[in-house]
Amino acid sequence: MPVTMIPSFLLYCFVAGITPGPANLCSLSAAMRYGKRVAFRQWRGLFTGFFIDSMAAVLINRLLGSVLNQYVGILSWVGAAYILWLAWHMLRSSSGEAENDVTYPCFRTGLLVQLTNVKVIIFCITALSSFVLPYTDSWLVLFLTGAFLPFTGPFLNLVWLFAGASLQKLFAGHRRAVDTVMAISLALCACSLVWH
Repeated sequence: MPVTMIPSFLLYCFVAGITPGPANLCSLSAAMRYGKRVAFRQWRGLFTGFFIDSMAAVLINRLLGSVLNQYVGILSWVGAAYILWLAWHMLRSSSGEAENDVTYPCFRTGLLVQLTNVKVIIFCITALSSFVLPYTDSWLVLFLTGAFLPFTGPFLNLVWLFAGASLQKLFAGHRRAVDTVMAISLALCACSLVWH
């Protein structure tokens, strides 16, 4: 990647990492409900899942490249369906309907959210195919860029986690309203994946 492209690449990473998505909203929700300590357990899973997604994107871009581009649209629909399921689950758990089925934030839940997060998969594939592959097909450059990507999204995710921890006391008595807003936000994320 030419040096002149680095600011554009970093801006792309910042915007993609800070905007609402399943991982950011899950971190906000976990921190608001359970506090920073529990939310950090989930965050470690989010970071690990992002790293796995990023390394998979390196392999996909290097080995399969344009062959898989035709399937990105299908992935978007699958991801949107999953995000809608998350939104429904959030509404259902706040209504008391699924008290025995509430998923406690942990490493595993963070990992699963991130491994199925189409926003992250598309982000990684796009970052590599737009900012690296037009200039080089070096395995080393692809790997180094792929290894850098987990230090963008998950670290920007901490902004959402700390915001949730700060708002925990404020929203303690308004769980249903907060969960409804979060579920609507997730539904909007799902819509933006398929209608862009």
